[in-house]
Amino acid sequence: MYNELTEVDIRKMQEEIDYRMRVVRPKCIEDLQTARGFGDLSENYEYKAAKQELRRCDSRLRYLKRMIATAKVIKADTREGVAGLFDKVTIEYEEDGERETITLMTTLREDAVNGIISKESPLGRAVMGRRVGDRARW
Repeated sequence: MYNELTEVDIRKMQEEIDYRMRVVRPKCIEDLQTARGFGDLSENYEYKAAKQELRRCDSRLRYLKRMIATAKVIKADTREGVAGLFDKVTIEYEEDGERETITLMTTLREDAVNGIISKESPLGRAVMGRRVGDRARW
């Protein structure tokens, strides 16, 4: 399976990889070496915590690299009057007339609490490609 990401998403992920490799991982290794010097490793909480933090950092690095390696680069297809990636869409619910404005984004940038909806979510799939005035169900 692949991830649909924009060039901006990939660039942000690469920047995080670079930051983690240059700053975070060396700090984790240094903390681990310092904690190792505190004595008995079986009862050394600082050592266990430093080791766990290094594993967490390495896990995040593997995740980001895998996301980039399996990514399918997509571009925003902007057509006048059609809901697409990066577009703000106002939805009116017929039941109560309430309106909600959402922004369609890739899964990586999703933040449903702030109205940024993934294009792969049920709501995002229902809205993508629709024109002004179209009805959608999800």
